[in-house]
Amino acid sequence: MDQERLLHVIRKLAIQAGERIMEIYNSDDFEVRTKSDESPVTEADESADRLISAGLRDAFPDVALVTEEQAASHRHSGDTFFIVDPLDGTKEFVRRRGDFTVNIAWVEGGTPRRGVVYAPARRRMFLTLADGSSVEETGPFDPEQIGATTPLRVAQADNAALRVVASKSHRDAETDAYIARYEVGDVKSAGSSLKFCLVASGEADLYPRLGRTMEWDTAAGHAVLAGAGGQVLRFDDLAPLSYGKDGFANPFFIACAPSVRLEES
Repeated sequence: MDQERLLHVIRKLAIQAGERIMEIYNSDDFEVRTKSDESPVTEADESADRLISAGLRDAFPDVALVTEEQAASHRHSGDTFFIVDPLDGTKEFVRRRGDFTVNIAWVEGGTPRRGVVYAPARRRMFLTLADGSSVEETGPFDPEQIGATTPLRVAQADNAALRVVASKSHRDAETDAYIARYEVGDVKSAGSSLKFCLVASGEADLYPRLGRTMEWDTAAGHAVLAGAGGQVLRFDDLAPLSYGKDGFANPFFIACAPSVRLEES
């Protein structure tokens, strides 16, 4: 895989999908439907999915592609593929709260190696470069050329005052009970895969997820965090979270800086 070309393609598609999403987000109204799993879907999800899928299939026709909006048709087997959530945080989109992202990742050997997380309403973009390191791009988000970037690196955690980030839409009593095991200095809420990026940027130390997620929800953020020196571990045995699982469902997991002293499940 040509890593420079890979970066160019997924970044460009994320920006183009973000533009399409924002056109709908800024419109007077848009339809919201409910999928079979009771999650919401909008025209923005489907339009972004079509754009990204067409772009990836054109650029990399021999690489398998998995997307949230086409999940019912996936018959994927293997551990190397693209995985896409065209609009992660649809609930945040519907509520016009801004914490939604475009997620595109390349998984190799069951591990997310490259990814882009673009939050068009927040004007924040996080991505892995061709060498595997992660940066935040600060704009102006020209589809053809990377702008100014800031290197990302996880913080050295203060275990006597951890900074925790949790889901804005899916936080529950089990998550709160787990957080209570730590000495916490600050807890903030964020939507979508931005939680991974807050750990990657050193703005948070620990993101526990004790709830249902799918691989397309996490792969791009996982890649960004890994490129910043962070880790994503299964909650049950603290083994690295892997991808290409049957059905693409994740177990509970913990994303964190390696300096966090993790409590056993």
